[in-house]
Amino acid sequence: MKEMLKIIKYSAKLWPYYMSIAFFVVILSLLSLATPFLTKGLIDGLTTKSSGGDVSFGYFMVLLGLMLLANITITLLSNINGFIGDNMAVKLNTLLSRRYFEHLMKLPLSSFDNELTGKITARLDRSISTISILMQTLGNNFVQFFLTTAITLIVIAFYSWQVAVLLVIIFPTYIWITHLSSKAWQKRQEGINKDLDSANGRFVESIAQVRVVKSFVSEDREVGFFGLKRKSIEGQTKLQSAHWHKYDVMRRIILNIVFFAIYVVIIWQGYQGAYGLGTVVLLITLVIQAEFPLFASSFIIDALQRATAGSKDYFEVMNTEPNITDKPDSKIFKIKQGKVEYRKVDFGYEGGASVLKDVSFKLEPGTKLALVGESGEGKSTIANLLLRFYEVNAGSIFIDSQDVRDVSQKSLRASVGVVFQEPLLFSGTVRENIAYSKPNAKLPVIIAAAKAANAYDFIKKLPKGMDTEIGERGVKLSGGQKQRIAIARAIVKDPAILILDEATSSLDSKSEHEVQQALERLMEHRTTLIIAHRLSTIANVDTIIGLRKGRVIEQGSPAELKDGNGIYAELLKLQTLGQTEIGQAKLKKYDIA
Repeated sequence: MKEMLKIIKYSAKLWPYYMSIAFFVVILSLLSLATPFLTKGLIDGLTTKSSGGDVSFGYFMVLLGLMLLANITITLLSNINGFIGDNMAVKLNTLLSRRYFEHLMKLPLSSFDNELTGKITARLDRSISTISILMQTLGNNFVQFFLTTAITLIVIAFYSWQVAVLLVIIFPTYIWITHLSSKAWQKRQEGINKDLDSANGRFVESIAQVRVVKSFVSEDREVGFFGLKRKSIEGQTKLQSAHWHKYDVMRRIILNIVFFAIYVVIIWQGYQGAYGLGTVVLLITLVIQAEFPLFASSFIIDALQRATAGSKDYFEVMNTEPNITDKPDSKIFKIKQGKVEYRKVDFGYEGGASVLKDVSFKLEPGTKLALVGESGEGKSTIANLLLRFYEVNAGSIFIDSQDVRDVSQKSLRASVGVVFQEPLLFSGTVRENIAYSKPNAKLPVIIAAAKAANAYDFIKKLPKGMDTEIGERGVKLSGGQKQRIAIARAIVKDPAILILDEATSSLDSKSEHEVQQALERLMEHRTTLIIAHRLSTIANVDTIIGLRKGRVIEQGSPAELKDGNGIYAELLKLQTLGQTEIGQAKLKKYDIA
């Protein structure tokens, strides 16, 4: 119940639906008493008539007419209430889903580093579905059932306090037995949810990377992993179900015995003449009304337990606070020149070793700076820190003398463009992907960006040109085509500062040339931080930063560093060995093609 109150509080904006459902529940609960009382009137009338009393047939027709009217009213109102409950459930689903998505978007990248995408989506689906189903069931049926039972108890007590006492005894007994089974059930459910998240997470991952799976002939292994998790779920569910039904048998047998005692009391009191036949029928009818919700409550308890376990996962995510937040007085960032400065920056990933140590350098406006170093030396980390995807452990990063921690994250990222090593595109059209940063961009702007990115010629040849659907992650395009669309996307954004995780090493010569031309146009007049993958790119920058063991070991122009003993000089020497196995292996260590 605590979880349900939390959900209701969390979805307070749906109060008109909750109030409407509560209103109809009260009316329906009162109307449900009409049939037992009208039945009593019919039985009393027949008894009087059979005893020689004067009862007209019209009396019976009036009662039957009232019974028909009550039943029709119940039919209409219960369906109206069901309609409201259905709409409330889907609105609750939308509300909880949207808030979940909004919260995920606020979390830093570190929150996703160790999470499977499929697990995140599976948790969303499972948690919110179980919560919505429970609230829908409560609104459509069970709240009415239990309110009807409460009113029924009061009426029964008026005629027979002994029967009322026996009914009252049932409720705490039933709740107590349910409590015994609930904790064990939820513990099993946590294990089931964990395996379910793992299985669904791998399922989504395998589908998303189906080309890799098929190319390594790993279909059976992936299906096997999924099957093992499902088998584990089967085993846990079997134990969970056995435990649940053991206690359900106990609950129901107790109910059977208590209701047997109740019927004995009613018949005995009627036999002794405490009340007439009509009252006996009334009490039996009311007891049956109270009996049905108790027997049916197994289903609501099952739904409640699933929702409790589901809401635990949901609120676990929602209660995760972002560790990178804007200051209360954060400013809207506006770039004037585009000067970037790192001052004594230290950084290490949570639970991991230090990645960057005492990193300091300046990137002057409109210039290009290349980061070089072996894999894992922190090149990408330096770029991520500029965007505040992660927070520095020590030191500061400035743009135009403004500490990036003093400005809003949105305005900071809106001012910095990124071209990733892997072109990350969305399903949708070419036009939508190019205009991703500015969805309302006019077609001439999009075309101009496509031309600047050397993409327009191949786009014109696509079946529907700019309106061609490119498939999930651009699966219908080649690597070079995807990269040029990503560059066009950055051109439309028109950032003053550019982060370029250069990605031409895996392309064929023609595509590499076209992409490189597009990158050169993109970098014109922009302050550019490059994670370099080509020696020709490094040779054409203004400044080179060499990283080793997370520290800056060299800094200067290509001309200044080419004759030294640092990384750049070593790369130039390796260039002459580039076609040899040793030379290629050493260049690969530096992510250089």
